[in-house]
Amino acid sequence: MKFIEVNSSGPLAGTVRIPGSKNSSLALIAAASMAEEPVVLKGLPNILDFRVIETIAAEIGIRIVRDEEGHVTIDASDLHSGELNPQLTSAYRASYYFVGALLAKRGTVSIGFPGGDDFVSRPIDQHVKVLRSLGATVDFYDRHYVVKASRLKGAVIYFDTITSGATINAMLLAALAEGVTELRNAARDPEVVDTANLLNLMGAKVSGAGTEQIRIQGVKQLRGCSYNVIPDRLIAGAFLMAAGATRGTITVDDIIPEHLGSCLAKLKETGLELDVRDSSITAYGDMPLRAVRVRTGMYPLFATDLQQPLTPLLLRAQGRSIIADKVYPHRFNHVPQLVRMGASIRVRGGAAYIDGAAKLHGAYVHASDVRAGMCLIVAGLMAEGVTRIAGVEHIERGNENVIGMFRQLGANLTLTSDAASAEGTAAEQA
Repeated sequence: MKFIEVNSSGPLAGTVRIPGSKNSSLALIAAASMAEEPVVLKGLPNILDFRVIETIAAEIGIRIVRDEEGHVTIDASDLHSGELNPQLTSAYRASYYFVGALLAKRGTVSIGFPGGDDFVSRPIDQHVKVLRSLGATVDFYDRHYVVKASRLKGAVIYFDTITSGATINAMLLAALAEGVTELRNAARDPEVVDTANLLNLMGAKVSGAGTEQIRIQGVKQLRGCSYNVIPDRLIAGAFLMAAGATRGTITVDDIIPEHLGSCLAKLKETGLELDVRDSSITAYGDMPLRAVRVRTGMYPLFATDLQQPLTPLLLRAQGRSIIADKVYPHRFNHVPQLVRMGASIRVRGGAAYIDGAAKLHGAYVHASDVRAGMCLIVAGLMAEGVTRIAGVEHIERGNENVIGMFRQLGANLTLTSDAASAEGTAAEQA
C-alpha cells in the first residue's frame, strides 16, 4: 500500500508554477477527438485520469502521444468505434464527454456510468436531457448505457440546474449538429469557456460561453489546431490556503487571477494578505486569522472543490467557522480524518462547523478524493508528529506532482510503500 508520509514542516515559502487545469483537460481531450486532423494540446497535466483516457482512446482508434515537452497530440483520423470500455470509462467522472464528442461521428456510443470521486450522487439527468433534446435515444443497462442518433438537430435547452459537465457536453454535441442550439441557464465556469475556445479554433461556431446563454451553430466538420489549456485555478487556490495554514509565504505563478475572484475575496476575509499581479498571486500567512462563513456554489461563487483545502486554514482561525456546501452537501469525508488528528469539527445538515485554534497531531488518515488529499497533506504539515495518508490513487487522479510542488516550498513529505504501515492503518481504520 502506498502512503504519503507528512512531517511537521513549519512555514512553507517559495513559488510554485501551476499546471494546466485537470477539469479543462478532460473536456479538451474529448473535444480534440472530434477533429478530422490532429490537435495539439499544450499544458495537459500528466495525471492518472489522463493515462486512463489514453487506454480508452487507443481501443477505439484515437492516437494520443505526449512528447518530451509535454505537448499532447490527439489524432482521431483512425477512429473506428464508439464502444468504449465500460470498466475504464467508469474509472473517472468526465468520461461522459466522449458521448458528446463521438456521437455525431459514430451514431452510437456505448459507455460505462461515470465514476471518480463519489459525493453520494452525481446524476447525469441533465446530460440525458441534452441528448434527447438533440434527437438521441438513451438506453440504460446494469453497468453501462448506450446512446444512439442517426441525426442530431439543434434545439433550445434550459438546464434545470447549473451544471458545468452538461453544459460542456451540450457544446460538444451541438458543434456537429444540424442547425442552431441555444443553452439557457448554462454554467459560466472558466473550463466551459476554455472548451468553447478550443472548439472555435477547430472551426466550430460557439458564442456566449462564460454567460448564462450559449449559442452554437452546427458545422459539418472540425479541423486540427494547437491550443494551450488554462491553468488549474483549484490547485492555485489550495496552495494559497496552504500559506495561511502554515503561516508561510507562497506565490502561485502562471495563473489567471480573475478565475479565483470569490476564493480571493474569502481569503482576504480571513485576514490573509494577498498580492495579486497579472499572472501570479502571493499569499502572506504569518498573521492572526478570523473565522468566516462559506457557502459553496457554481462559478463565480466559491467552488465546492476549494472547501476541503480551506478547512485546515480555518483550523488556525480564532472562533467558529461554518462551511455549507450547496453543490455536494455530503462532501465532508475529510472531516472524520481531521477529527482523528485532533480537529474539533461537527457536520450537520450539509454544513461543517469548525472550531479554530485546534492543535493537530499526526495520525493515519485516508484521502477519499482529490481535494480531500490536498486538505490532509496541509493538515499533516501543520500537525505535530508524523501523518500517513492512504488513498494516494485519489490524489494522483488530480495532481501530477503534488509531492514535488510541496517539497519545493520546504515541506517534509515523501511517498512510501510499507506493508507494516498498511496493516497499522487498517487496524486504525477498523
